[in-house]
Amino acid sequence: MPGETQRSGARGAPHATRRGSRSKARKRALDILFESEARAEDPLEVLRRRIATADAPPVSDFAATLVEGVTEHRDHIDTALGELARGWSVERMAAVDRAILRIGAFEILFTADVDDAVAIDEAIGLARELSTDDSPRFVNGVLAALASGERVPVTAPARERIELPPDAEPAGETTPSDPAPE
Repeated sequence: MPGETQRSGARGAPHATRRGSRSKARKRALDILFESEARAEDPLEVLRRRIATADAPPVSDFAATLVEGVTEHRDHIDTALGELARGWSVERMAAVDRAILRIGAFEILFTADVDDAVAIDEAIGLARELSTDDSPRFVNGVLAALASGERVPVTAPARERIELPPDAEPAGETTPSDPAPE
C-alpha cells in the first residue's frame, strides 16, 4: 500500500496491515476522546454513538478498547502525566496533546500487547500530524519518562505556557484560550 512501510519477509505484509489498522484505530480513538471533551460528553457515550452511526467512520475493537481504557483509568493516567509535565496540569495542556498523551499512557501502563516504544512512536506520529511543531518532542519526553519509570518532569511547549505574576492566583481550570464557564 502507498505510504505504508512493510518489513521484508513472509511476515512483513500482515505486520504492516496490523500496524496500519492499529494506527487508524488510535486516530479514531483520539477523535472520540477529543470530541467528547470538546462537547463535554462522556467518552463512552460518544463511542456508543459512533459505533451506532452508519455515517461515521467505523470504530474497530482496538479503538473501542483504547477509549474504554482511557476512560476507566483516566484519573491514574492524568496523575502520572501531571507528575511529568513541568509546571503544567493536564487540564492546561492543549486538548489534542492531552488526548494523545492519555492514549499513549494507557498503552504503556495498562496493555501488554503493545511495546512501549511502539506506543510512544504512534503518539509522536499523531502529534506530528495533528498538533504543533513542538508537540512531538513534548509527547516523546513525557511518554518516554513514563515508560522508563523516571519521574523527571518535561517542560511543555512554550506556545502554551502562560507566565503569571508571582502574586497572581491561577483562575481555576480554564486557560485564556478556553471559553469562560457559563
